Amino acid sequence: MLRRAVLSLALALAVAAAAPASSRPHKAVAKTPAAVSPVVVELYTAQGCSSCGKAGAIVETLAARKGVLPLTFAVDYWDYLGWSDTFAKPAFAERQRAYAKRLALREVYTPQVVVDGRAQAAGVHPERVGKLVDEAAALKRDPPQMVFQAGERIAVGSGRAPLGGADVWLVRYDPRVQEVAIKRGDNKGQTFVLRNVVRQLVRLGGWTGRPVSFKSPPAEDDNLSTAIIVQGAKGGRIIGVAVKD
Repeated sequence: MLRRAVLSLALALAVAAAAPASSRPHKAVAKTPAAVSPVVVELYTAQGCSSCGKAGAIVETLAARKGVLPLTFAVDYWDYLGWSDTFAKPAFAERQRAYAKRLALREVYTPQVVVDGRAQAAGVHPERVGKLVDEAAALKRDPPQMVFQAGERIAVGSGRAPLGGADVWLVRYDPRVQEVAIKRGDNKGQTFVLRNVVRQLVRLGGWTGRPVSFKSPPAEDDNLSTAIIVQGAKGGRIIGVAVKD
Protein backbone atom coordinates (compact mmCIF):
# COMPACT_ATOMS: atom_id res chain seq x y z
CA MET A 1 0.00 0.00 0.00
CA LEU A 2 2.88 2.38 0.85
CA ARG A 3 4.55 1.76 -2.52
CA ARG A 4 1.26 2.41 -4.37
CA ALA A 5 0.78 5.68 -2.46
CA VAL A 6 4.32 6.83 -3.28
CA LEU A 7 3.82 6.04 -6.98
CA SER A 8 0.51 7.93 -7.08
CA LEU A 9 2.05 10.97 -5.38
CA ALA A 10 5.01 10.99 -7.77
CA LEU A 11 2.69 10.76 -10.77
CA ALA A 12 0.54 13.65 -9.52
CA LEU A 13 3.62 15.81 -8.96
CA ALA A 14 4.89 15.08 -12.48
CA VAL A 15 1.62 16.16 -14.08
CA ALA A 16 1.44 19.34 -12.00
CA ALA A 17 5.03 20.23 -12.90
CA ALA A 18 4.31 19.80 -16.62
CA ALA A 19 1.34 22.20 -16.54
CA PRO A 20 1.80 25.98 -16.99
CA ALA A 21 2.13 27.84 -13.68
CA SER A 22 -0.94 29.95 -14.41
CA SER A 23 -3.23 26.99 -15.00
CA ARG A 24 -4.98 24.67 -12.58
CA PRO A 25 -3.85 21.04 -12.33
CA HIS A 26 -5.59 18.80 -14.85
CA LYS A 27 -8.20 16.46 -13.48
CA ALA A 28 -7.77 12.81 -14.41
CA VAL A 29 -10.59 11.64 -16.65
CA ALA A 30 -9.54 8.06 -17.28
CA LYS A 31 -7.09 5.66 -15.70
CA THR A 32 -5.97 2.14 -16.47
CA PRO A 33 -4.66 0.23 -13.41
CA ALA A 34 -1.43 -1.68 -13.93
CA ALA A 35 -3.15 -4.99 -13.23
CA VAL A 36 -5.26 -4.80 -16.40
CA SER A 37 -2.57 -3.78 -18.89
CA PRO A 38 -3.54 -5.90 -21.89
CA VAL A 39 -1.46 -8.12 -24.14
CA VAL A 40 -0.84 -6.27 -27.42
CA VAL A 41 -1.20 -8.34 -30.59
CA GLU A 42 -0.09 -6.55 -33.76
CA LEU A 43 -1.13 -7.91 -37.15
CA TYR A 44 0.92 -6.67 -40.10
CA THR A 45 -1.08 -7.17 -43.26
CA ALA A 46 -1.77 -5.68 -46.69
CA GLN A 47 -4.73 -5.66 -49.02
CA GLY A 48 -2.36 -6.50 -51.89
CA CYS A 49 -0.93 -9.57 -50.15
CA SER A 50 -2.29 -12.78 -51.66
CA SER A 51 -2.05 -14.74 -48.39
CA CYS A 52 -3.55 -12.06 -46.12
CA GLY A 53 -7.24 -12.45 -46.92
CA LYS A 54 -8.14 -14.50 -43.83
CA ALA A 55 -5.61 -13.00 -41.43
CA GLY A 56 -8.10 -10.38 -40.25
CA ALA A 57 -10.03 -13.17 -38.52
CA ILE A 58 -7.24 -13.33 -35.92
CA VAL A 59 -7.94 -9.77 -34.83
CA GLU A 60 -11.70 -10.35 -34.90
CA THR A 61 -11.33 -13.37 -32.60
CA LEU A 62 -8.91 -11.71 -30.17
CA ALA A 63 -10.98 -8.51 -29.97
CA ALA A 64 -13.58 -10.50 -28.04
CA ARG A 65 -11.01 -11.79 -25.56
CA LYS A 66 -10.62 -9.94 -22.27
CA GLY A 67 -7.13 -8.67 -21.55
CA VAL A 68 -6.01 -8.56 -25.19
CA LEU A 69 -5.61 -5.54 -27.48
CA PRO A 70 -5.35 -6.64 -31.13
CA LEU A 71 -4.25 -3.99 -33.63
CA THR A 72 -4.18 -4.12 -37.43
CA PHE A 73 -1.21 -2.36 -39.07
CA ALA A 74 -1.51 -2.06 -42.86
CA VAL A 75 1.81 -1.89 -44.72
CA ASP A 76 2.51 -0.40 -48.13
CA TYR A 77 5.34 -2.50 -49.59
CA TRP A 78 2.98 -4.68 -51.64
CA ASP A 79 1.30 -1.71 -53.32
CA TYR A 80 3.41 -2.23 -56.46
CA LEU A 81 1.42 -5.39 -57.22
CA GLY A 82 -1.47 -3.29 -58.49
CA TRP A 83 -3.56 -2.30 -55.48
CA SER A 84 -2.65 0.48 -53.02
CA ASP A 85 -3.68 -0.43 -49.48
CA THR A 86 -6.32 2.04 -48.31
CA PHE A 87 -5.03 2.15 -44.70
CA ALA A 88 -1.25 1.78 -45.12
CA LYS A 89 1.28 4.34 -43.92
CA PRO A 90 5.08 4.22 -44.20
CA ALA A 91 5.38 4.52 -40.41
CA PHE A 92 3.65 1.16 -39.98
CA ALA A 93 6.19 -0.64 -42.18
CA GLU A 94 8.99 1.12 -40.31
CA ARG A 95 7.62 -0.26 -37.04
CA GLN A 96 7.54 -3.75 -38.51
CA ARG A 97 11.14 -3.42 -39.72
CA ALA A 98 12.21 -2.48 -36.19
CA TYR A 99 10.65 -5.74 -34.99
CA ALA A 100 12.38 -7.71 -37.73
CA LYS A 101 15.75 -6.38 -36.59
CA ARG A 102 15.01 -6.94 -32.90
CA LEU A 103 13.69 -10.47 -33.45
CA ALA A 104 16.56 -11.37 -35.80
CA LEU A 105 14.41 -11.97 -38.88
CA ARG A 106 15.95 -11.84 -42.34
CA GLU A 107 13.13 -9.69 -43.74
CA VAL A 108 9.62 -8.43 -43.13
CA TYR A 109 6.63 -10.38 -44.40
CA THR A 110 2.84 -10.51 -44.30
CA PRO A 111 0.71 -11.59 -42.63
CA GLN A 112 2.85 -11.37 -39.52
CA VAL A 113 1.72 -11.22 -35.89
CA VAL A 114 3.89 -9.72 -33.13
CA VAL A 115 2.82 -10.36 -29.53
CA ASP A 116 3.84 -7.81 -26.88
CA GLY A 117 7.00 -7.04 -28.85
CA ARG A 118 8.43 -10.31 -27.49
CA ALA A 119 7.66 -12.96 -30.12
CA GLN A 120 6.21 -13.34 -33.59
CA ALA A 121 4.41 -15.88 -35.76
CA ALA A 122 2.95 -16.07 -39.24
CA GLY A 123 -0.64 -14.90 -39.42
CA VAL A 124 -1.58 -18.00 -41.40
CA HIS A 125 -1.07 -20.09 -38.26
CA PRO A 126 -3.71 -18.88 -35.75
CA GLU A 127 -2.93 -21.74 -33.35
CA ARG A 128 0.65 -20.50 -32.97
CA VAL A 129 -0.60 -16.98 -32.44
CA GLY A 130 -2.99 -18.22 -29.74
CA LYS A 131 -0.16 -20.00 -27.94
CA LEU A 132 1.99 -16.85 -27.92
CA VAL A 133 -0.91 -14.82 -26.55
CA ASP A 134 -1.49 -17.37 -23.76
CA GLU A 135 2.21 -17.31 -22.87
CA ALA A 136 2.29 -13.51 -22.80
CA ALA A 137 -0.85 -13.33 -20.65
CA ALA A 138 0.74 -15.66 -18.09
CA LEU A 139 3.83 -13.47 -17.62
CA LYS A 140 4.15 -11.30 -14.52
CA ARG A 141 3.63 -7.62 -15.34
CA ASP A 142 4.77 -4.51 -13.52
CA PRO A 143 3.86 -1.61 -15.85
CA PRO A 144 3.99 2.05 -14.86
CA GLN A 145 0.70 3.71 -14.04
CA MET A 146 -0.72 5.64 -16.98
CA VAL A 147 -3.38 8.34 -16.73
CA PHE A 148 -5.35 10.16 -19.43
CA GLN A 149 -5.75 13.79 -18.35
CA ALA A 150 -8.17 16.49 -19.36
CA GLY A 151 -6.71 18.80 -21.97
CA GLU A 152 -5.39 15.86 -24.02
CA ARG A 153 -2.49 15.18 -21.67
CA ILE A 154 -1.09 11.76 -20.85
CA ALA A 155 0.95 10.99 -17.74
CA VAL A 156 3.23 7.99 -17.28
CA GLY A 157 4.36 7.17 -13.75
CA SER A 158 7.58 5.75 -12.38
CA GLY A 159 8.73 2.19 -12.85
CA ARG A 160 11.53 -0.06 -13.99
CA ALA A 161 12.69 0.97 -17.46
CA PRO A 162 14.54 -1.47 -19.73
CA LEU A 163 18.19 -1.04 -20.63
CA GLY A 164 18.35 1.71 -23.23
CA GLY A 165 15.09 3.30 -22.08
CA ALA A 166 11.65 3.10 -23.61
CA ASP A 167 9.41 4.87 -26.11
CA VAL A 168 5.91 6.13 -25.39
CA TRP A 169 3.63 5.60 -28.39
CA LEU A 170 0.17 6.95 -29.06
CA VAL A 171 -1.91 4.60 -31.22
CA ARG A 172 -5.32 5.56 -32.53
CA TYR A 173 -7.36 2.80 -34.13
CA ASP A 174 -10.87 2.26 -35.46
CA PRO A 175 -12.71 -0.38 -33.42
CA ARG A 176 -15.38 -0.76 -36.09
CA VAL A 177 -15.37 -3.52 -38.70
CA GLN A 178 -14.06 -2.32 -42.06
CA GLU A 179 -14.95 -4.03 -45.35
CA VAL A 180 -12.71 -3.22 -48.31
CA ALA A 181 -13.54 -4.46 -51.82
CA ILE A 182 -10.31 -5.10 -53.75
CA LYS A 183 -10.62 -4.04 -57.38
CA ARG A 184 -7.12 -4.73 -58.74
CA GLY A 185 -4.09 -6.88 -58.13
CA ASP A 186 -3.76 -10.46 -56.84
CA ASN A 187 -6.82 -10.12 -54.61
CA LYS A 188 -9.15 -8.63 -57.24
CA GLY A 189 -12.75 -9.50 -56.44
CA GLN A 190 -12.10 -10.27 -52.78
CA THR A 191 -13.45 -8.30 -49.82
CA PHE A 192 -11.12 -7.84 -46.87
CA VAL A 193 -12.78 -7.67 -43.44
CA LEU A 194 -10.62 -5.77 -40.95
CA ARG A 195 -11.01 -4.56 -37.38
CA ASN A 196 -9.04 -2.33 -35.01
CA VAL A 197 -7.30 -0.77 -37.99
CA VAL A 198 -4.57 1.61 -36.84
CA ARG A 199 -5.01 5.06 -38.35
CA GLN A 200 -2.53 7.12 -36.35
CA LEU A 201 0.85 6.21 -34.79
CA VAL A 202 2.86 8.89 -32.96
CA ARG A 203 5.93 8.60 -30.76
CA LEU A 204 5.23 11.01 -27.89
CA GLY A 205 8.70 10.78 -26.37
CA GLY A 206 10.97 8.70 -24.20
CA TRP A 207 10.60 7.16 -20.73
CA THR A 208 13.50 6.31 -18.45
CA GLY A 209 11.56 5.18 -15.41
CA ARG A 210 10.74 8.61 -14.00
CA PRO A 211 7.25 10.19 -14.11
CA VAL A 212 6.65 12.16 -17.29
CA SER A 213 3.75 13.92 -19.00
CA PHE A 214 2.97 14.43 -22.69
CA LYS A 215 0.59 16.50 -24.80
CA SER A 216 -1.18 14.22 -27.28
CA PRO A 217 -1.84 15.34 -30.87
CA PRO A 218 -5.44 15.81 -32.03
CA ALA A 219 -7.31 12.78 -33.34
CA GLU A 220 -7.78 12.47 -37.09
CA ASP A 221 -11.27 11.04 -36.52
CA ASP A 222 -13.64 11.35 -33.54
CA ASN A 223 -14.62 7.68 -33.87
CA LEU A 224 -11.13 6.38 -33.09
CA SER A 225 -10.06 4.73 -29.84
CA THR A 226 -6.72 5.60 -28.23
CA ALA A 227 -4.04 3.38 -26.72
CA ILE A 228 -0.82 4.46 -25.04
CA ILE A 229 2.01 1.93 -25.29
CA VAL A 230 5.21 2.09 -23.26
CA GLN A 231 7.75 -0.07 -25.08
CA GLY A 232 11.46 -0.78 -25.05
CA ALA A 233 13.28 1.45 -27.52
CA LYS A 234 13.62 0.40 -31.17
CA GLY A 235 11.01 -2.33 -31.20
CA GLY A 236 11.62 -3.74 -27.73
CA ARG A 237 9.21 -5.57 -25.46
CA ILE A 238 5.99 -3.83 -24.48
CA ILE A 239 6.01 -2.79 -20.82
CA GLY A 240 2.57 -1.30 -20.31
CA VAL A 241 -0.60 -0.26 -22.12
CA ALA A 242 -3.51 2.02 -21.33
CA VAL A 243 -6.64 2.22 -23.49
CA LYS A 244 -9.18 5.03 -23.79
CA ASP A 245 -12.29 4.32 -25.89
